[in-house]
Amino acid sequence: MKYSSLTDRVKGGAADVWDTHSKATEAQREGKDVIILSVGDPDFSTPGPIVEVAVRSLREGNTHYTPAAGITALRESIARRHNRLTGASISKNNVAVTSGAQNALFGASMCICEAGDEVIVLQPMYVTYEATIQATGAGLVPVVLSAEDDFRLDAGRLKAAITPKTRAIYYASPSNPTGMILNPGDLKVIAGFAIEHDLWVVADEVYSDIVFGSQCYHIAALPGMGERSITIGSMSKSYAMTGWRTGWMVAPEAMIANMARLSLCMLYGLPGFVQEAAAYALDNEDAALTQMRDIYWRRRDLLLEKLGAIAELNVFKPDAGMFLMVDVRGTGLQASEFVQQLYADTGVSVLDATAFGASAEGFVRVSYATDEDKLEQGCQRIVKFIDSLRPISQAV
Repeated sequence: MKYSSLTDRVKGGAADVWDTHSKATEAQREGKDVIILSVGDPDFSTPGPIVEVAVRSLREGNTHYTPAAGITALRESIARRHNRLTGASISKNNVAVTSGAQNALFGASMCICEAGDEVIVLQPMYVTYEATIQATGAGLVPVVLSAEDDFRLDAGRLKAAITPKTRAIYYASPSNPTGMILNPGDLKVIAGFAIEHDLWVVADEVYSDIVFGSQCYHIAALPGMGERSITIGSMSKSYAMTGWRTGWMVAPEAMIANMARLSLCMLYGLPGFVQEAAAYALDNEDAALTQMRDIYWRRRDLLLEKLGAIAELNVFKPDAGMFLMVDVRGTGLQASEFVQQLYADTGVSVLDATAFGASAEGFVRVSYATDEDKLEQGCQRIVKFIDSLRPISQAV
């Protein structure tokens, strides 16, 4: 039987990099001695009060259809959060609740892109961006943020990528995988080009609550960007709610109306009890968010200390998030070889960062979404593994 061309467009090009992670998760289910540092699923349970709100809502019969754009309470909570962060003055009419940030990204692409368009994405980029954009028939144009420049934006490269076919600029800040935060100057450059060329900007801010001693800046706060920016957010990382599938987009009212119509076709509304719990979390659980943020901060610093002491590794210090980018070329191995051999020899799984674009070639992504004991063990195994690669005369 024949399938549509869409099935080819959404395949993406990075499926193989997940092989080692898949092997590790299967081994873990079988009770084997593995340490998984290859995925960004928080090891925390969702804070108890959030769970209790959902349970109470279920028991009270909140099991029926909800509005396609989300319940009023949650949309208002998201709007208040956005206004607090950006200084804007939006309402619930600028908010659509989605099934996670991924659903919001897909919906945004479907609503603003079409066949023949070009979409600029800052690279390294999250792995699903390629398929999310290509599903519309648009083409992805990467703008490289190179490791040599500490993954900072090069305005010249961005300008050179813009053509008459360009429809939008996508970026994640803080970034997955680099943990880099775009600074105010970077955002002014992006906003300037967007206004000059009449482009949409899709800002993925999923990790904006997990920031270490720095500040996350928001393009929607800049003049002229409210009517052309789509801000993507999520409960998944900040509140340890990955399985709840609760995200959102903040955008012009016309975009939200379009997204609501699309949601009727794709989702038909997120469960009401989930949305009530999410609204409660946004309004009441700042302390839990801060506590988890501080734990990630300690974990980041632990990895920086342990892995940074290994001569063959070049460790990039993230501003935010739950991942560390590590250049492994000093070991003499390609990233894919490093990942495969490390797991085969030690049971530690990390991710070949090539999944995030060619600009991340030679890097692996190490997740610290696991407890400190396992991180310590993982680092010890990595040290032994790299020691085994050295000539006998150099081994420590």
